Amino acid sequence: MPGAFYTSASQFEHEAATVLHRGWHCLGRADEVPEPGDFFTVQLLNEPLIVVRKADGAIAVLANVCRHRGMPLAEGKGSAKRFICSYHAWAYDLDGSLMRAARMKNAGFDASNCGLHRHNMHLWNGFIYVNLDPNALPFEFPELNGLLASYESDSFRLVHAAEEVWNTNWKCLVENFMEGYHLSVVHPQTLHGYTPTGMARKLYGGDGFTSYAANYPKDIPSRGLGAKGLSDDERLRSTLFSVFPTQVASQAASLLVSLSIFPLNAGQIRVKWTMSAYGNDLDDDTIAKRILLWEEVNREDREKLEKMQVALNSEHACSGPLAEDNYEGTIRDFQLWLAKQDRVQIVA
Repeated sequence: MPGAFYTSASQFEHEAATVLHRGWHCLGRADEVPEPGDFFTVQLLNEPLIVVRKADGAIAVLANVCRHRGMPLAEGKGSAKRFICSYHAWAYDLDGSLMRAARMKNAGFDASNCGLHRHNMHLWNGFIYVNLDPNALPFEFPELNGLLASYESDSFRLVHAAEEVWNTNWKCLVENFMEGYHLSVVHPQTLHGYTPTGMARKLYGGDGFTSYAANYPKDIPSRGLGAKGLSDDERLRSTLFSVFPTQVASQAASLLVSLSIFPLNAGQIRVKWTMSAYGNDLDDDTIAKRILLWEEVNREDREKLEKMQVALNSEHACSGPLAEDNYEGTIRDFQLWLAKQDRVQIVA
């Protein structure tokens, strides 16, 4: 696509109001909030959110906005028995219902109508998703379910989470992560040895997702056995997938890495990345080394994308050809899906 597709403020505003507002966004892993009362906060577009484990053990995504005067109720992460507004001490239960509003004696006040908004939420493979659209389409990816089923992704345990701001367009990171064409060039020391570009193979793409296999040479050391039901082929690859619009992930036998992209403006994103491990397949030393490896891989990608973001402002940043399916067919899936979302908007 031409450079303006990634740099135009009006294009970003259009996406924020349409495809980003209607999409399912990954906020993190369910085991980030393991016990009732555990919570973390996040900002998605203009919406401040609280992700909380309720008293009944279920997870909710609540608007982090007091129903009285709009004050945020929580910051960062932690554990709470209730959320109390720091402005006028209105108190909310973990499910968002209003418990107490001090000195609200006026006859028209009805506490039952003053609960926090509960956003559409879905749990899938241990990931927490939210959709800001009250009329959101269901979260349904049967082909992706089949592709990942043998890995037992929902049983992976969180071992690392980090956040940082990148100066790039949100679509650039989706496209970068989801193609094997750059692996041997951008990551010669970190990835080329076990996921060389020449062995990349496109897998499935569908309505709202895409995937490819970063295959390993057969002579490299084992990177973990993983679940018992995995095939030899599944153990000899990283299965990379994207749930559009903003999650990209790498599922391997013993390691699951996911990047959640939170668009800030046309040229800036906040990236939250998590690493999860399968059971006790990997010892603490190996996990520490994998964290360092992924920090370096992310640094290499970030460096390239931030340089590209500057160049994409050029009038000579024209549209160009994509490589064959095994290398950039996933980008084609993504761009065709974006075009379909615009067609849906026009019809609506």
